[in-house]
Amino acid sequence: MTPLTEVDDLVTLVTRSAREWPDRDAWVFDALGVRLTFAEVHRRSDELAAALAALGVRPGDRVAVMLRNQPEFPLLWLALAKVGGVLVPVNTGYRELDGAHVLGHSGARFAVAAEEFTGLLERIAPDTAVERVLTPGELAGLTGELPPSPATGERPVNIQYTSGTTGAPKGCVLPHRYWTTLARSLATDHPAVGSDDIMLTAQPFHYIDPQWNVALGLASGATLVVLDRFHPTTFWDKVREHGVTWFYCLGLMPTLLLRQPESADDTRHRVRAISASAIPHDLHAALEKRWGVPWFEAFGMTETGGDIRVSTVDHDGFVGTGCIGRPTRDREVMIADDEGRPVPRGTTGELLIRGVGLMHGYHDDPEATARAFRGGWFRTGDLARQDPEGRVFYVGRTKDMIRRSGENVSADEVERALLLHPAVRLAAVVAVPDELRGEEVKAYVVLAEGHEPDPEGLAEFCATKLAYFKVPRFWAFPGSLPLTPSERVAKGELRKVADPRAGSFDRTAGTWLA
Repeated sequence: MTPLTEVDDLVTLVTRSAREWPDRDAWVFDALGVRLTFAEVHRRSDELAAALAALGVRPGDRVAVMLRNQPEFPLLWLALAKVGGVLVPVNTGYRELDGAHVLGHSGARFAVAAEEFTGLLERIAPDTAVERVLTPGELAGLTGELPPSPATGERPVNIQYTSGTTGAPKGCVLPHRYWTTLARSLATDHPAVGSDDIMLTAQPFHYIDPQWNVALGLASGATLVVLDRFHPTTFWDKVREHGVTWFYCLGLMPTLLLRQPESADDTRHRVRAISASAIPHDLHAALEKRWGVPWFEAFGMTETGGDIRVSTVDHDGFVGTGCIGRPTRDREVMIADDEGRPVPRGTTGELLIRGVGLMHGYHDDPEATARAFRGGWFRTGDLARQDPEGRVFYVGRTKDMIRRSGENVSADEVERALLLHPAVRLAAVVAVPDELRGEEVKAYVVLAEGHEPDPEGLAEFCATKLAYFKVPRFWAFPGSLPLTPSERVAKGELRKVADPRAGSFDRTAGTWLA
């Protein structure tokens, strides 16, 4: 077997997996009842690569793909890798405005979409570079010769648009080496996914996690189970049904799972480890007790891949502490001040990352790329600190720090406190401009079923958990909040409100504002 250390492109991963595990299931699409072996993945992606070549896709061409969780999405990704094309995933929730941004900005030449989306893309296409919109079936109907693969480690294979939590999505140009570096790290180091493992993903394929799950499966020989989407009520049933041994989750998923009714079957599963990002500190121990399996914190970004992880060495002593682990073997981290200089251990600063396999930059946005990189280091926009042993502790987003009367308030900390209340299903905290204090704290709270707005009660609850100056002054109770594909609140949307006080309860005035 070719050592993973010698593999730096997706095409080699595909051919290697088909040679080593030809008859093993590579993918299981749960809702569709479809299984594909590693040999079938290789063959079918070859067929699609030949069809793409017949369509006219040449090395460097961008192809937008708007599909739900179905085999054609990852097959198209691998097929594009084989012909030197670039995948541009399109969020299936997008409509004309945001869809036009991705198609237009990416410069996609072709688009492949499910029938339910072709009308939308055909309306958008005339104002973009898109020459033709096809369904997967129409593409498969094209025949041609499979061209020689131009794949190399540094050839771009994705323009992956960010979730846009603070603004319009930017297109991250990701090379083959981005995916092979991430897959190799997860296969050779913790969690050491191997050919005996069964993985599961519940995120949409236009988001980055299912894609690196595919790369990891190709690298390790593990089977990947793909759900149609995340269903909290049946998630663990699917884990048991498919004999899953490891999975990754993020955002609201841990909290929503923990709030499901307890069951005698909770510990009846084959899961040996769970990796997750942004595990709620105060719920971490409860998550492990509930399902009888360790949850390991992991940190990564669309721009950088997998960067920092808790391993078995550090797990037991740091549950619920905010520790996100140590940098992987392919990463270096620095905690820096505003000038980009390293700060002493234990001091909070901005988390900077460098290493192999990072994005090349933001597509067609040299200014944003220049702002993101400083002397070879990527600026994450996250606040963190390191302990003397080099473990990294997450503090919050630089843009999520609220400056109230000279005190720094972490929005993340207030949100975590609110989520401890049984009436709170989802919470988002933002800054509100204030002439007296500079900024005030506002909480958007989505209530659990059967609960009524009680801002004073929630404020009293917060006061038992946090310093007085961190307790929100303004309270709003929407029925829902805008979410990114990674199940995080799209705070950029909340910040667009012309008057953030309107419709809120003001604790200082003791009244609801018009």
